[in-house]
Amino acid sequence: MRLILLGPPGSGKGTQAQQLVRRYGIVQLSTGDMLRAAVAAQTPIGLKAKDLMAAGHLVPDEIVVGIISDRIEQPDAHNGFILDGFPRTVRQAEELDELLTNKHMELDAVIELKVNEGVLLQRIETRAAETRARGGEVRADDTPEVLIKRLAAYRSLTEPLVHYYADHRIFSTVDGMMSIEEVTREIGRILDATSAGTSKAAGRTTPAKRSPKRGAARARTKATGTKTADREATALARGAARGAAKGRPAAQKGAKSAKSARKAPKQAAAVKKTPRKGTKTAKKLAKKRR
Repeated sequence: MRLILLGPPGSGKGTQAQQLVRRYGIVQLSTGDMLRAAVAAQTPIGLKAKDLMAAGHLVPDEIVVGIISDRIEQPDAHNGFILDGFPRTVRQAEELDELLTNKHMELDAVIELKVNEGVLLQRIETRAAETRARGGEVRADDTPEVLIKRLAAYRSLTEPLVHYYADHRIFSTVDGMMSIEEVTREIGRILDATSAGTSKAAGRTTPAKRSPKRGAARARTKATGTKTADREATALARGAARGAAKGRPAAQKGAKSAKSARKAPKQAAAVKKTPRKGTKTAKKLAKKRR
């Protein structure tokens, strides 16, 4: 299970991350912790980060990505991880996508804890007042003034990630104003659905490949059928030619019959004229006898 929790300071990301670590046996990867660990281990990337931090410079994205790359290959991260504090910008998200692609990995979910900033300010004011009432000292980074600055930074830098990951179809939003237990249940429901979808996709079987013998047999059958069709077509053509040849004498006879039929009226007319000649001759003979 590989996921990212998004949300402004005070939204409860740390609390929910601890719940997920216990439930799924994954590790929570904080960029700050990873940087300190890399520096302590004196890895090549850790030494670069150490020099930059000593000079008061921000650690560039490529070094942070390099530290993450090394960390997620360690044995305890094989079951998955939760990224805490990274990515903070769209550019970092793009570099993370490239890193995971190169490692043939992908994120399973990006979950945003959506909260009301006004309520967050009220919570931190209440917490600061309770700490003072107990005689404790309020941390410098746990005051309403600091929270206001951190919220402004989140809106300008990190909130665009909501739109970036929304296009990846792995993004979900959870109401962070619910109780801790309700938020935990809702995140669990989302991740269970994600796991079920992944298992279903993995369980799809691909069509069985045809064996070479069966494929060859089908090819022979197809070829045989084609030859048979060609022979039948040739036989039909020859039969048609023979039929046409036989039809020529009949056609010639028909032409002669038609010619004879055209002559018949003339012959009939000639027959009609013959009796007239015979009638004249009979009349002459009768006069002579008289």
